[in-house]
Amino acid sequence: MAYRWPAGTTFKRLDLDVQDRSCPACGRDMHVCDHRYHHLWTLQGPTQVVNRLVRCPDTSCESRGCTFSPEAELSISMPRWCLGWDVFCWLGHRRFARHWSVSQLRAELQDTHQIRLSDDAIEHYIGRYQTMLAARQQDPARLADGYQDITSLVLTIDGLQPEKGHETVYVVRELMRKRVWFAEPLLSSATQEVRRLIALAHQWAERLDKPVRGWMSDKQDAFVKAIAAEFAGVPHRYCQNHFLRDVAQPVLEMDSRAKVKMRRKVRGLRAIERRVLEDRRPAAAPEPTPPAERPTTDETPQTDLSAVATPEACVGSDLGGDRPDSALDATGCAVPGEAGVADEAGEVVLGYCAAVRGILNDDQGGPLHPPGLRMSEALQEVRESLERNLQAKKGGLQSRCCNVWPAALTADSMSHGMRWRTLVSTPKPCKQWIVPSGRAPRPRARSVRRSSARCNRNGSPARIPLSSILPR
Repeated sequence: MAYRWPAGTTFKRLDLDVQDRSCPACGRDMHVCDHRYHHLWTLQGPTQVVNRLVRCPDTSCESRGCTFSPEAELSISMPRWCLGWDVFCWLGHRRFARHWSVSQLRAELQDTHQIRLSDDAIEHYIGRYQTMLAARQQDPARLADGYQDITSLVLTIDGLQPEKGHETVYVVRELMRKRVWFAEPLLSSATQEVRRLIALAHQWAERLDKPVRGWMSDKQDAFVKAIAAEFAGVPHRYCQNHFLRDVAQPVLEMDSRAKVKMRRKVRGLRAIERRVLEDRRPAAAPEPTPPAERPTTDETPQTDLSAVATPEACVGSDLGGDRPDSALDATGCAVPGEAGVADEAGEVVLGYCAAVRGILNDDQGGPLHPPGLRMSEALQEVRESLERNLQAKKGGLQSRCCNVWPAALTADSMSHGMRWRTLVSTPKPCKQWIVPSGRAPRPRARSVRRSSARCNRNGSPARIPLSSILPR
């Protein structure tokens, strides 16, 4: 299909003429009889190539019906192409040397060179590039020049099947130069079909006049019979990769089962990430509270601390009967900067989840490096990292309400001779909360688990029997 140029495209004109206008039959000067216009894309922009066509004016000349075109036309582009050779080679080099995808090629052409091509057009020209490249690689003259300093050949054959049900592509390579000789798709892997390829490789070796030192392939029955028939007496070695894969097949099966068990244990990543993302969402804005009237006197208003720091609040914050959803509610008061700390903690959690997901999805390694073993080592490293973080932050945030003494006695306190009754009966003072004037204290949720509370109604510490603390 002809390329449809956008309306208003400005072309760069390039005129071409025949270099020798002498008629090859009678020697008379040939006249211009017509013009051929060729529009194409180049890296310099849209180009219009104008070819002046000539013919002999003598009616009795043998070349009277022949029209001659400029020789330089083929150096710019092929006939009926919409791309110049520069764009054509640009596509082939980035597709096969840099492994760019078709979408990347299309985007780069449009962004950098303002060349608009569809995906089908790019794939069509890439197919032509492959055809030309294969013809160049199989040129007998170039092949002979490449093997001048090679004394013997080592050949290999293998089949590549993109997907199940597709035809298998059989590739014949030469290992001394690491060069692909030829490749051909076969619908069947029968011995007769494969033997035809082995016979073709024999012809190539005879054309180069080089002896074949050995063959290498997998242990396929068609390969073994065809090579033994066409190359009698030539050593045939089996592929090392296939050999190791067959030997390590039981190990790979055990490794696969181990990976399944590890994936079953490591679950719930999506739920953890969802919880972190939900905590990051801004809560609904509370309704504005009317400001309280300021006192007329200069005295600072006193705050009733008993209404703010009640024993029920202490019990709820320390013992965790009804735990609040946010970290600020759990600590008992709002501290500037805790939102940033919570956001950093969420980033750490998301980072751990991403690392574990990448570990679980890693299937590379092969028989020499089993992926299950590497998965186990990586998960162990993640576990050790989590344990180090927990040891660094052991105990969590300290409660703001400190009139509940710690119940866990350490060996350090007993070694310094501290009296048991002093440790049990002496209460610690509660740190006063600073409540701005004009703002009502935030109500606290009462704990349901009152049976395990260590504060009584008056706020003084409850006595705990020593028999429940002393080691037996």
